[in-house]
Amino acid sequence: QVQLVESGGGLVQAGGSLRLSCAASGRTFSNYAMGWFRHNPGKERDLVGVISRSGASTYYVDSVKGRFTISRDNAKNTVYLQMNNLKPEDTAVYYCAGRAGPGLPLSTTEYAYWGQGIQVTVSS
Repeated sequence: QVQLVESGGGLVQAGGSLRLSCAASGRTFSNYAMGWFRHNPGKERDLVGVISRSGASTYYVDSVKGRFTISRDNAKNTVYLQMNNLKPEDTAVYYCAGRAGPGLPLSTTEYAYWGQGIQVTVSS
């Protein structure tokens, strides 16, 4: 089992920044590719981006490219989502998720472990 706990959400004005953290416990963190997803009521849970086990590779959806950065510190068992130039449409509950093994998993169905989610609200 892997337990994931997000922190760092909140309310921010458009154009501002937030950094989300996701702390992992329970298994060897460096064995897991980590993804960030977001969800709004009535919609699908959408991928934001993914980072590989070592941190050498990342993938972002087009809507966040150039604004969001995913990083990880395997010594601290933590993955981060730095969000800059936030827009009202970034408002959502954000989730981190873990999938054992190599590569950059893009689908929610590939992830076995999920955090509880954290609210990010961007005001205009």
